[in-house]
Amino acid sequence: MSSITIIGAGNMARGIGRRAIRGGNTVQIISRDQAKAASLAKSLGADVTTGAWGSTPTGDIVFLAVLFASAVPVAEEFGEALAGKIVIDITNPFNATGTGLAVPDDTSVAKLVDEATPASTRVIKGFNTLFSQIVASGEPADVFFAGDDAQAKAQVADLINSLGLRPRDAGDLSMAHWLEGAGLLEMGLARGSLGIGFSLGVNIAEGN
Repeated sequence: MSSITIIGAGNMARGIGRRAIRGGNTVQIISRDQAKAASLAKSLGADVTTGAWGSTPTGDIVFLAVLFASAVPVAEEFGEALAGKIVIDITNPFNATGTGLAVPDDTSVAKLVDEATPASTRVIKGFNTLFSQIVASGEPADVFFAGDDAQAKAQVADLINSLGLRPRDAGDLSMAHWLEGAGLLEMGLARGSLGIGFSLGVNIAEGN
């Protein structure tokens, strides 16, 4: 099983943390708000730990579960503390109306995080196409993810399986832009008629 650190203490942090504990993984919570981190850790179980803001995460895999506008600043603030870690960027860079992306067409939040972290940090885009309600439900769903390091992706796939979810490798980190676009598509579907109780998935024909 994996050791993970979640930077952030919101709904996604709660849902991922709960699934991770059930899957036998070790979990650490880090938040600017120490009281909020402690409260979340207590609700997840006695074995969940907390860490000081900016300290080296204990987890080999680090979830960046913050608002997208904070993703790069947080990555820069942690700096060398993320060296050698796998960092999963779960953010969606929506504009103020949720009708467009707030990053240029030739990049992604994940790519910007990759540029802001040490060379030994392996950045993965993933989990951004799951609403927090789906994560919290405990039901199976597809997790699309992308990254440049094959070994890191294999570790993330194993973690996703342990969470009771299905890993779907979407390719290298250049695909992060399109995964963020998929998150935007979900916002349109949610506004249109589906609400937030759904997730995007893959149907595989029999025999394949």
